[in-house]
Amino acid sequence: MAFAEPITIKDAVSAVDKKEYLLPSIQREFVWKTEQIEKLFDSLMREYPINSFLFWEVSKENLSNYQFYEFVRDYHERDNRHNQKANLKGTNSITAILDGQQRLTSLYIGLKGSYAYKMPRMRWDNNDAFPKRLLCINLLSKPEDDDLEFNFKFLTKEEYSIKDDNNLWFVVGDILEFSSLADVNNYLIKSGVFQKEEKKAVFANETLCKLFQVINMNKSINFFLEKSETLDKVLNIFIRVNSGGTPLSYSDLLLSIATAEWSDLDAREVINSFVDEINNLGAGFNIDKDFVLKSCLVISDIKDIKFSVDNFNNKNMEIIENNWDSISESIKIAYILMDSFGYNRDTLKSNNAVIPIAYYINKIGNPVNFQIASKYEKDRELIKKWLVISTLKQHFSSHPDNILRFLREIIKNDNTNGFPFDVIVQKSKGGIYSFTMDDDEIENIFCFKYGQAYTYSILSILYPTLDFKNKFHEDHIFPKTMFTEKKLLKQGVLNSKIEFYLNNYNYLANLQLLEGVPNQEKSKTPFDKWINEKYKDKDERLSYMKKNYIPECNFEISNFEEFIEKRKKLLRKTIKEILK
Repeated sequence: MAFAEPITIKDAVSAVDKKEYLLPSIQREFVWKTEQIEKLFDSLMREYPINSFLFWEVSKENLSNYQFYEFVRDYHERDNRHNQKANLKGTNSITAILDGQQRLTSLYIGLKGSYAYKMPRMRWDNNDAFPKRLLCINLLSKPEDDDLEFNFKFLTKEEYSIKDDNNLWFVVGDILEFSSLADVNNYLIKSGVFQKEEKKAVFANETLCKLFQVINMNKSINFFLEKSETLDKVLNIFIRVNSGGTPLSYSDLLLSIATAEWSDLDAREVINSFVDEINNLGAGFNIDKDFVLKSCLVISDIKDIKFSVDNFNNKNMEIIENNWDSISESIKIAYILMDSFGYNRDTLKSNNAVIPIAYYINKIGNPVNFQIASKYEKDRELIKKWLVISTLKQHFSSHPDNILRFLREIIKNDNTNGFPFDVIVQKSKGGIYSFTMDDDEIENIFCFKYGQAYTYSILSILYPTLDFKNKFHEDHIFPKTMFTEKKLLKQGVLNSKIEFYLNNYNYLANLQLLEGVPNQEKSKTPFDKWINEKYKDKDERLSYMKKNYIPECNFEISNFEEFIEKRKKLLRKTIKEILK
């Protein structure tokens, strides 16, 4: 590997355009924002170094041995974020980019492509929220940001068409059509720049001449060229180059290796698509590539489940690829189950806690309709109990590999019929992963506040008969709008009790789960008034109170302290029965 003759940015962009430069499957996807691209072009104009590139020359004979992708050309935050597979039919040798993809993609988008990102406060499904933007440079004024020298901006056609004393936006890509400095001067003459005040005319002339020189003349693309055809060597180079800093996450690196090792499926396309599919289930979840890769190691029964290059070897990748359909189905069923429990991206505290559930579902053959089939009702009850306890005890908050190995071993070797909750409890006694709740831990549950994921977990097990296909809200039984010092005093609450009221209204003892419409109807209505108007029939009122653990007492705000203490007592008794 050695330095090759440097080339111009125009030459590099042309090579991308002709598909002479491609991306190997071990590369991650494009992640730069418009501000980063604008800053890159500012650096070029100021002749700052942009670091060298690492290219890999692949001969025609070896093209079929690897998978390659095209560069993103017209980036769209919603519709075009992923690289397309390259069609190599009739292609001779190509150059694959091992290091510098983000910079090279940015140069291409800035000069020949476009960038569409969502406008603020507009809906994601609104096509008008993603206007096409081209990189432009203002020839008449500098940027407001003192850190930048040149005013590069991604603008819509409407924006860059504005012309006044301070704005003459030049579409940066048009510089590729200029063949000499005479073309620069001709453009400036036609645009009327030389009729403006001298200072601005000089700035415009110097700026556009500089842009022409930087893009078309300067050989600023310095690169190493690797000619080895050995994938192991190329992978090693890629790892050395990309694992030393933060720009490339370790999971991106491992996914890249998986992509290179899978023979029939494209790991990157398959896993990215699967992440999107799971995250769109129900009210939405928040898994990522890390989670999927970790799940693959666990569910495939690969002995070492650490994130390391050694664990993503040929043998393990073959096992995962051969079992991908089964693994992905197990994870999907597990998240359909999470949705049926009422969990979503905001309330599911740990995705890692879902992995043992997916492992169990895989072990029993990925049964259809696991989330509703009567045959698995007991399984679902035990899984939810286990999930809530593991969430409350925060077992997956650090070093998840240890507990994942521990639980996998139990589930794998268990011969009882059903989810082995009792076996897990027995085998974990006295260890760091205990699955029993002592009195202190149960008492700490009352410290959970409105909106916390832990709070939802507790409320969900207190309402085992609710159909979570309907949307339920966490509701303040005594409306939170009542709890200001001024309002409480006005309602006759003694000054000595104000602190208790303010310290308790937002915690578990004053919370219930209520369907969306009834919750909206209840809104700011005082609880004593709401319950009597909503449930005028005594039996219906008593039924509501029993279902929601509402104690029999005076429901006026002046009696809030007694209400809280009595409701804690009811909740404490039920939680102990469920969790102990």
